[in-house]
Amino acid sequence: MFRGIFETTIDAKGRTSLPAKFREVLNESYKDARFFITKSSPVGLGEGRFTAGLVIYPYKVWSGVEKKLQNGAGLGLTSAQLDSVKRTVVASAIDCIADKLGRVLVPPNLRRYAALEREIVFVGSLKKIEIWSLAEWEKVLAQDMKNFPADTQALAELGL
Repeated sequence: MFRGIFETTIDAKGRTSLPAKFREVLNESYKDARFFITKSSPVGLGEGRFTAGLVIYPYKVWSGVEKKLQNGAGLGLTSAQLDSVKRTVVASAIDCIADKLGRVLVPPNLRRYAALEREIVFVGSLKKIEIWSLAEWEKVLAQDMKNFPADTQALAELGL
């Protein structure tokens, strides 16, 4: 599972380094260094404002996502919504492998979508890794504090 928050940079050509901890998880838990980078779902910040990031899926996890989307049944989406997800998320997905130094190239269209310019954040999220611009990550964190459950019983059931 991917855990942790790592701040780093991305250069003007879109090169960044996947954190070593995340590379270890890919190799040890998934037995595969390959992964997909694509657009994440926009995050609502209230008052009609949204922010967007990217997400990295290990190859095996992404294959499962594609199978579910290919079938489409039982997902609770209309055919128009399913088509939108395919055009937004699947069409944007690129398969990657980090080089020996852990560097990866994020293409221009994905950098624009997520407003990645210099300072970025990699966020472990169990079976996937989120990528945010530092500015957008701070907005997401602020919204998360508002969304955090106040129900202590629900948190206790999670073991938190």
